[in-house]
Amino acid sequence: MEVTKNKNLSAQAENSIDGSPFSFGIVVAEWNAEITGALHQACLDTLISNGVDADNIHSIHVPGAFELPLGAKILAGNEKVDALICLGCVIKGDTKHDEYISNAVANGIMTLNIASTKPVIFGVLTPNDMQQALDRSGGKYGNKGVESAMTALKMVALAKSFKSSKKGIGY
Repeated sequence: MEVTKNKNLSAQAENSIDGSPFSFGIVVAEWNAEITGALHQACLDTLISNGVDADNIHSIHVPGAFELPLGAKILAGNEKVDALICLGCVIKGDTKHDEYISNAVANGIMTLNIASTKPVIFGVLTPNDMQQALDRSGGKYGNKGVESAMTALKMVALAKSFKSSKKGIGY
């Protein structure tokens, strides 16, 4: 974990992307609400500070991290969004339950990315304990909600930059 342990990636987030033309969906897990609420607020603040109109941000809550992929699919089917951001927190426990949930969520979000033309961002913390979760939701290692919003902005900008091009890749 040394790669992220020594970095606060949120501090590197620059307000350099004009988000005003875009709309976003945010799916927030209710489980570990203290953490996911902080992720959600930071994500909202980052999108708005990058020019996204608050009316173009659609947030829903799902019971837990396991439900994030389906929540994202439901939200995408009911709101016009350019990208989806999934926010959750799965804290390691005494059993392997966290591994099953984390793997299922990661696979579900990746499946949505591949099947969809819209970016679906993985903003799910998988810490070993509550302190690590706090450190990554506004503490000494920044806020994954900020990073998730910046990732969504970058991916939407990238996707939109290719939409105007009529060139294909041979098929």
